[in-house]
Amino acid sequence: MGQLFLLTAIGSLIMTLLLVPFSKKIRNKELSTKAVLISAVIVFIVSFISIFVTIYISNLDLSWTIFLYVLPVVALCGAIIAVGMEQKMKSFIVLVGIIGIGYLVSAPFLNAEDKYNSAEMQEQTEIAPFDETKTPASVPPQFVKNKMKKAFGQVPNTSYYELGNLQIQKVNGAYVYIAPVEFSGFFKWFNGKTTPGYFTMSATDSSDNPKFIKQEMRYIPSAFLNKNLERHMRLQHPTLIFNGEPQLEIDEDGKPYYIRSYGEFISARNGFDVKGIVLVDAASGKTEKLALADVPEFIDGAVSPETVSLQNSYYGNYVHGFWNSLVGKKDVKVPSDEGTEANVSPIFMEDGEMYYFTDFTSPKEGVDSMLGYALTNARTGQATYYTGNLEESYMDSQGALDIIEKKFVEKEWEGEMPILYNFYGEASWLSAVLDANGFLQNYFIVSAANPEISAYGTTPNEALKLYKTALSRGGSTVDGTSNAEEAKATVEVVRVYKERVGDFTIVSFLTTTGENFIVSSEVVPFAIYLQEGDQVAITYAKTGETFQPIKALQIKGL
Repeated sequence: MGQLFLLTAIGSLIMTLLLVPFSKKIRNKELSTKAVLISAVIVFIVSFISIFVTIYISNLDLSWTIFLYVLPVVALCGAIIAVGMEQKMKSFIVLVGIIGIGYLVSAPFLNAEDKYNSAEMQEQTEIAPFDETKTPASVPPQFVKNKMKKAFGQVPNTSYYELGNLQIQKVNGAYVYIAPVEFSGFFKWFNGKTTPGYFTMSATDSSDNPKFIKQEMRYIPSAFLNKNLERHMRLQHPTLIFNGEPQLEIDEDGKPYYIRSYGEFISARNGFDVKGIVLVDAASGKTEKLALADVPEFIDGAVSPETVSLQNSYYGNYVHGFWNSLVGKKDVKVPSDEGTEANVSPIFMEDGEMYYFTDFTSPKEGVDSMLGYALTNARTGQATYYTGNLEESYMDSQGALDIIEKKFVEKEWEGEMPILYNFYGEASWLSAVLDANGFLQNYFIVSAANPEISAYGTTPNEALKLYKTALSRGGSTVDGTSNAEEAKATVEVVRVYKERVGDFTIVSFLTTTGENFIVSSEVVPFAIYLQEGDQVAITYAKTGETFQPIKALQIKGL
């Protein structure tokens, strides 16, 4: 608060010097020293109150560039009142202010190269294959939000509150969604003062039920006056440049904190380059400014999704400067808007780190071909751009959603949160499928290079099993390294396990050689008759996996 008062006082002093005629001369009149001093005091007080109220209400930053917008106006008023040399000096300041505004206005046209350099990404061909024994965090946020709203009866004094914004996070090794309980209006805040806690729910298990965690929070986005979270951050750090909405993060003990990304303008008051976070204890209001390198381990999303969305825009649009992004559009890549948060989708990779996923498509209308995709580390802001297999044409996220919509057109189901994974060496879109009421119905996987190959199941793992057999039927190698050889063998069956998945049966069996195989009745319909002791001739992909996928099977004697 002290820094805010100091900067407000400096700004008020400058406005006083510009408005008050300290030469004591105005048109056809000369002022007394007392009159000048009284005028100066009045102007200073009015300026101080005006600046402070403006900052307090708007939460604007007090970076010096903000004053360039008001400098020529104030100086012009002072020049009109003054005469002689003082008028000339203030007129010169008006000119300087106009040049300053021109600098601010022209920045977007001049700093495109700097924006691109600030967002430049490492380039690779393909993401590493996904481990099929692990479950991706794929429960869609809309479904989670619906379940949390239905569980809102767990909150004491329910009428005071509403559900806040959803955030995915890793807590004690588990991937969960968290959502704060927020005030539903000014009078509810005035009477309640604090909110009772937050909800949490699994991000990998759609059958999980939301749990309400009691943790009193005072400094939150829906509070008012000095307890309003954004205002509290601004009063503590009046000159910082923030980007993105505050996000709730909880530590391993369940204690809630709010964070918000801060950084620097690329130039003038345009563009943004993230540098760190401001961390606020939601209960006590204790505030700490931290560089990205010093962010605590429990914080997963130090870089806001809005910031990553900006970086993707810089990287995709400004590869050859500003004007090329409007005319010509050579090598321009447009980031998709299918993400769940500010056009990006937060996901957890196998290394346990959170990343923001975005795919890029062509600026040409009517084209659903993907040009590449990006993964941005949510803690460091470091990004990697994946070009994909340049010999193949990949479908973008919108194309995947269109396929899902056509697949379930009669039921009016739609896909949400499409994410590109490398399943068995095949670039594949995984998307949750929701009904018209926002409830989860199944998971859909479709090949990005071969859209005719797809599968769906009630869980991601079930969909993966069916997808593996669909890839085998479609001629894919399904090995995670894309180089498995086709092999033939005659084996004796020792154990058989059959599982009904969707419209088909998945048959897994162990042979006397110690190898395990898997086949779907969709690929080999007669596989449902397989039993222990059978001799079978098989054609399979020699992948080295625990269960190797079969392409053809013949039961001897059947």
